Amino acid sequence: MDTILQLAPQNVWKHFYALTRIPRPSGHCEKVTEYLLDFGKRLGLESSVDEAGNVLIRKPATPGMENRQGVILQAHMDMVPQKNNDTVHDFTRDPIETYIDGDWVKARGTTLGADDGLGVAAIMAVLEATDLKHGPLEALITKDEETGMYGAFGLKPGTLQGQILLNLDSEEEGELYIGCAGGVDVTATLEYKEEAAGTDQAVARKLTLKGLRGGHSGLEINEGRANANKLLARIVHDLLMEFDCRLSVFEGGNMRNAIPREAHAVLLFDAEDVADLEDYIREYRDTLCAEFDSIESGIQLYLEEVPVPATVVPEEIQDNVIDALMACQNGVMRMIPTVPDTVETSSNLAIVSLGGGKADIRILARSSSDSMKDFLADSLVACFSMAGMKVELSGSYSGWQPDVHSPILHAMRGSYQQQFGAEPAVKVIHAGLECGIIGASHPGLDMVSFGPTLRSPHSPDERAYIPSVAKFYAFLVATLEQTPLK
Repeated sequence: MDTILQLAPQNVWKHFYALTRIPRPSGHCEKVTEYLLDFGKRLGLESSVDEAGNVLIRKPATPGMENRQGVILQAHMDMVPQKNNDTVHDFTRDPIETYIDGDWVKARGTTLGADDGLGVAAIMAVLEATDLKHGPLEALITKDEETGMYGAFGLKPGTLQGQILLNLDSEEEGELYIGCAGGVDVTATLEYKEEAAGTDQAVARKLTLKGLRGGHSGLEINEGRANANKLLARIVHDLLMEFDCRLSVFEGGNMRNAIPREAHAVLLFDAEDVADLEDYIREYRDTLCAEFDSIESGIQLYLEEVPVPATVVPEEIQDNVIDALMACQNGVMRMIPTVPDTVETSSNLAIVSLGGGKADIRILARSSSDSMKDFLADSLVACFSMAGMKVELSGSYSGWQPDVHSPILHAMRGSYQQQFGAEPAVKVIHAGLECGIIGASHPGLDMVSFGPTLRSPHSPDERAYIPSVAKFYAFLVATLEQTPLK
C-alpha cells in the first residue's frame, strides 16, 4: 500500500493516489475522462462529457441548502509530463510513483501531477461525501489545460448553471487569487534546404546542457532560473564566433508553460580544435555556475563525441536563428506598476527545434495587461521575422480582471479568519488560470482561485506540502457551507 494513502485527509489523498495510477499527460486524457465519468455515475449523480472533452458532474443541494447560490468546483484533469533525463518513464502508460519526504509528497524522477490532481481529488471527495452542507454543486473538470486551455476554450455558453466558480488550481495555501495573466502562443517556423557537411577534417560533438531547475513559466518566472534554450543559444553563438564551427542540430524544451531544463546541440569542428574546445566548455560551465550561484546548483555542460552528421544548417540560417534566439525577450519584462511584487508581463522561450531542414521555435507570452501582451507579442514577431522566419500567434486569451468587491471573496476571507485565526492574502497570479476564459463564456460568475501549497510544478521537483492539503480541504468545505443566498 502506498504511504500517501495514510495521509490526512484520507478522502482526498485516496483520490489523488487513484489519479497517479492513471496516465493523464496533456493530450492523452481518454483514460482519466472515462474514470471520472464512471466515478460520477457510480455515485448516482448526473454526469456527462461535453464536445470539448470536459467532465461535468452535478450534485443536488443538501437539505436546507437549496436556497444557496450554485457553486461550480473547477479543476483540470491533465498534468505536465516532465522527467529527469535518466528516468525511464512513459507518461502515456506508466503510473506516477510517489513517496513522502518529510512534510512533502514527491514523485520519483517525474512531475507529481498535484497540479491539478489535488484539485480534482478534492472535488471528488466533496462529490462523494454524505456529511457536508452545500448548495447546488457542479464539478467542471476540464481537459488539456496545460497545453492551451483547450477544454475551457471549448466550453459552450450556457453549460454551467451556478453563480460562483471556485477554481482549485493555485499553488499557495492561505492565498486567494482574484485575477490572472492572459497569454498568447508565439510560433516561429522556417523550412530550409540542408547543406552537406562536406569536410573530411571535421569532427562532431554533441553539446548537452542539463541539470537546471526548470519550473512553472508563470509562477517561477521571476526567480531568475536559467532557461536551457536561452543559455544554449548563448553558448552556441560564442562557439560559432570562437571556433568557426557549424551547427547541425539544436533541440531544447518540450512544454510551452515549463521553463526548459535541458537542451543539446550537435556541432562540427575542425579536429585540431578539440583540445581547446574541451577547455573552453569547462570554463564556460564554471562561468555559468558562478552566474547562477544560489539559484541553480546542478548545472551540467559537457561534450560527447558523435558520428559526423551528413548535413548542417546553412550558415546564413544558422547565424540568423541563433541571433534571434539571443535577441528575443525571455523572462520578466515588467512588474505590475501598482503591485510591484507581482509580475505583469513575461515570456518563456519554451521549445526550440532546429535541424533536418526545419526550424520551430515556440514561446509563451503572458501579461495581465492586454496592451502589454500585444506589445510583447509584436516584439517577438519582429525579432523572428528579421531572421526570415514565419511567425504566427495563436491561443490568445485575456487576463482575469480582479473584483475586490466579490461577495464570495468577502465570505471566504471571513471564513478563513474564523477557521485559522489569520487573514488570507488576496492576490493576482501571473500564471494562466481558466477563470478568465470560463468567465468570458459565462459572464457574471463570481470567481476565486485557491489551492494547497505546491512547489516547482511543471518540473520533476514538483512537490505538495502535506499539512497544507488538510487546511485547503477544510477551507473548501467551510466555504461551501457558507456560500451566499440566491
